[in-house]
Amino acid sequence: MLQSKNYKFWFCTGSQDLYGDECLAKVAQHSRQIVEELNKTGILPYELIWKPTLITNELIRKTLNEANADDDCAGIITWMHTFSPAKSWILGLQEYRKPLLHFHTQFNEEIPYDSIDMDFMNENQSAHGDREYGHIVSRMKIERKVIAGHWSDPVAVEKIASWMRTAVGIMESSHIRVMRVADNMRNVAVTEGDKVEAQIKFGWEVDAYPINEIADSVASVSASDTNALVDEYYDKYEILLEGRDPEEFQRHVAVQAQIEIGFERFLEENNYQAIVTHFGDLGALKQLPGLAIQRLMEKGYGFGAEGDWKVAAMVRLMKIMTSGMKDAKGTSMLEDYTYNLVKGKEGILEAHMLEICPSIADGHVSIKCQPLSMGSREDPARLVFTSKEGSGIAVSLIDLGTRFRLIINNVDCKKNEKPMPKLPVATNFWVPQPDIYTGAEAWILAGGAHHTAFSYDLTADQMGDWAAAMGIEAVYIDQDTKIRDFKKDLMLGEIFYR
Repeated sequence: MLQSKNYKFWFCTGSQDLYGDECLAKVAQHSRQIVEELNKTGILPYELIWKPTLITNELIRKTLNEANADDDCAGIITWMHTFSPAKSWILGLQEYRKPLLHFHTQFNEEIPYDSIDMDFMNENQSAHGDREYGHIVSRMKIERKVIAGHWSDPVAVEKIASWMRTAVGIMESSHIRVMRVADNMRNVAVTEGDKVEAQIKFGWEVDAYPINEIADSVASVSASDTNALVDEYYDKYEILLEGRDPEEFQRHVAVQAQIEIGFERFLEENNYQAIVTHFGDLGALKQLPGLAIQRLMEKGYGFGAEGDWKVAAMVRLMKIMTSGMKDAKGTSMLEDYTYNLVKGKEGILEAHMLEICPSIADGHVSIKCQPLSMGSREDPARLVFTSKEGSGIAVSLIDLGTRFRLIINNVDCKKNEKPMPKLPVATNFWVPQPDIYTGAEAWILAGGAHHTAFSYDLTADQMGDWAAAMGIEAVYIDQDTKIRDFKKDLMLGEIFYR
């Protein structure tokens, strides 16, 4: 499910013909070598494709429009090897519609002190050419990422790799379709939002289906398919009967297996990549989807509880951005549940009734079957675990009525201080930066929701770059946050993004 297109990125080098064919031949040779070496690093998550040197208005415009038309191209990286008159780029940039990275580098790392002459100076003047090009992109108010550094520097290469993941998130945003099972939780504000404006801004399609149309898909799942998936569950997870009859327990687990298969078939048949449910409208379903949703999230589907379609889309987006990442630690929906306010041990216990993605689990994952007061259905089976230690980001996309805002909080995930044997849900205990008190105050001042899209594997900069590409405000809560300054940032955002 997590598969996206076989994306590639184009490397476009700018120059001009003032210095003759020999110079242009070296420009092409150098840019080819840079592309080859960058691909060899193994750091880039996507292949880089070399393109012939761009030296004229016509060729620049043609190449950038070819990038627009190529479904596999997720963006271009531009670099000015020599001086490239910026007016030559205007038409192409006006028509270009994909992510743009300006890589400010040069072929040589060190000045060749003993041999440098004017031929070398004319040929290797990225310090000149990139400023000319950068000026026109700024004047045209085109959103782009700028990375400065030598192409052999692993720091610069890591930055390019990071941007590639953001670019794919920008591209994939327009392919996200969210299936709403029933509607939002009644009287809850933060799960609502302008779905039309979300489609205009982000490309998301958010559609509602009657619960029993989905329930029919669940009911049509055969017993043999259900039993095969139950066997997979029993092989993969620890079974915690806790005094329940084994046959009765397995029947409850089988309900979730049937829901998982039925939901996934419906999602695939109707081309949806994210789903929301609501415990207040379960129709013919025997249980609130728990284990089933957790497994779907692990496969790459986005999810939001109580009809929270914004979180569902963001979880899907962030899972796509982390696709194929080596040693990924996981991405999930989470909810702020309860605090520990003991001095020196402060933190927030993140959880939900059932639906936390096991990709963030640390160690073994168990199946429990416990009563649930919400939903008025039989006891739902769910996966239970504690989450990994480490740093991460919690993201909340909110609708302020006239515009969207993305709130990004750096958090530090820790082990639970003590076991919680009576709590039958997955948990993550974290401390928001810069500390729980400042972090909570800033989050509330910004209007952050109680549901978040969380990831160990993405950075605040990556999500901020995504927000910038979407034309929305991003606010950051991190080690540098001070409430007085944060309030000023929010006021400036109100002026700039109104």
